[in-house]
Amino acid sequence: MEENPDQPVASVARSRIVWLRPTLRRSQQEAVASATMTATGDNFFNAFAIYLNATAVQMSWLTAIPQLFGALFQLLSAWLGNYLPRKPLVVVTAGLQATVVAALAILALTRSENSVTWLITLAVFYFSCMNFIQPQWRAWMGSIVPQRRRGVFFASRTRLTMMASLGIFVSGGALLSLSERVGVVWLGFALLFAAAATGRGISARLLSQMHDPDPHPHPASRKGFLQSMQQLRESLKDKTFRDYSFFVAGMQGVVAISAPFFAVYMLRDLHFTYLEYSLNAIASILTQFLTLSFWGRFSDRFGNRLVMLISSVLIPMLPILWMLSPDFYYLLFVQMVSGFLWSGFSLSTANYLYDIRPHKSDFAVYAAMQSALSAGAVFCGAIIGGLIASAAPVIVEVVPFMDIMRSPLYLVFIASCVLRVGVAAWFIPRAVEPKVRKRPKFLQVIYRVSRFSSISGISLDWLSVTRRGPKGSTPPSDDDELP
Repeated sequence: MEENPDQPVASVARSRIVWLRPTLRRSQQEAVASATMTATGDNFFNAFAIYLNATAVQMSWLTAIPQLFGALFQLLSAWLGNYLPRKPLVVVTAGLQATVVAALAILALTRSENSVTWLITLAVFYFSCMNFIQPQWRAWMGSIVPQRRRGVFFASRTRLTMMASLGIFVSGGALLSLSERVGVVWLGFALLFAAAATGRGISARLLSQMHDPDPHPHPASRKGFLQSMQQLRESLKDKTFRDYSFFVAGMQGVVAISAPFFAVYMLRDLHFTYLEYSLNAIASILTQFLTLSFWGRFSDRFGNRLVMLISSVLIPMLPILWMLSPDFYYLLFVQMVSGFLWSGFSLSTANYLYDIRPHKSDFAVYAAMQSALSAGAVFCGAIIGGLIASAAPVIVEVVPFMDIMRSPLYLVFIASCVLRVGVAAWFIPRAVEPKVRKRPKFLQVIYRVSRFSSISGISLDWLSVTRRGPKGSTPPSDDDELP
C-alpha cells in the first residue's frame, strides 16, 4: 500500500509497521538466496572457461566484455528509473538473470560447439542484469530501511551474504573436485549453476513479495538522458576528482591485465584441485571482509589519503609474490596479504570519493562517472592481458634466459606489476588531502559489499547516510550533506 502524505501521522506509522518487518525479513532471506548465484559469478566463471579449454584471448574477453556491458546497463537503469516503476524492473531482471544462469547449467550439460563463445555471451547477460538491478535496488532499499537502522541492517545483511557465499565457495569447490575424480566435471558445473539458478529464482520470488512504499517515478525529479550525460561530463572539470577517477580506473585497468589469468595459473599450470582453487579465493575474500573495520578505524585517525597511498604502493608487489613459490599454503598467505591490501584500497577510495565531491553535489553522478571510467579501463586492461598471455609462450621460447620461468604467464604478472607501479607513481604527487566537510554528528555514510573478487578486491556500493542523533535531537533536513 502506497503511503499518502495527507494521512494522519499515526495512521501512516501503523500502515508502515504492517509491511516493514515482513519486507525487511524477506530482504534478509533474499540476501542468502541471491548469494548462491553471486558466489559463482566472479570466481567459477573463469574455472568453467578453463574447463572448456578457453584460449588466453578468450579468457580476457570473459573479463573485458561483460564488465563493459555491465557498466553501460547500470547507466541505462539509472535513466529508465525516471520513467518506469523500480520494483517490476528489479523482479523481472532478477528472473531473467536466473534464466541466464540456468542456461549456463544447460551449456555445461551439452558442451556444444563454440561453448566458450556461448559462455562469454551468457556472462554479458549475467553482468548486465546484475548492474541493471543495482541502482533500482539501492533506491528501493533506501526507501524501505529506516535511516536510524541502516547501519545495523546492512551490516547484518552483509554478514549473511558473506557466510552464504563462503559456504557456496567451499561446497562448489568440493563438488567440482569430487566430480573431477570420477571424470564428470561437466556434471559438477551443471549442478553448481543449477543451484545458483534456483537460488536466484527464489531471490526473485522474495523480491516480488517485498513492499515498495514509493512505487511510482517522480516526474518532478526526472532527468533526460542528455542532461545526465552532461552532468557526467561536468564532473570531470574538477581536477581533484579527475585525478582520483583516472587513478582508480587506471589501477583497476592494470589489475585486469593479470586478473583473468590467476585461475589459469592455478588450475592449468599448478594443477590445483577445484577445492584448493576455492580455498585460495576464500583466503582473500574473507581477509578483505574481516579487515574492513580495521581500515575504517585507521582511515578515521590518519585520513583516507594515507590509506590510499599505502595500499597503492604495496598492491603492485602482489603479482610478484605469486611468482616466488607454487606452494599451496604459501599462496594462501599471499591471498591473505592481497585481501588485507585490497580491503584498505576499496574502503579508502570509496570514502575519498565522498569527501572530494563538491558541496551539495549529486554523489550518484560522481560514482557513476568513476564506475564508467573503471569499466572502460578494465575492458582495455583485460584485452591487453590476453594479447600478452597469447604471445608469452613464443616470447619465452625465443628470448634468452626466459626459459627459466615456471610459467609463461609470469610475463603477464610482470607487466601488470610494472604498470601498477606506474599508476601509483603518477597519482602519488597528485593525491591531495581533501578538506573533510563538516558533517552533522549524527550522519554517517553507509556502504555495503555489493561484489567481491579474490583478485581485484571487494566492491563497495554506497547507499545513503543514516541519522544517529541522540533521542529527542532535531534531525537534519534531507538537504544536509545527503549524497
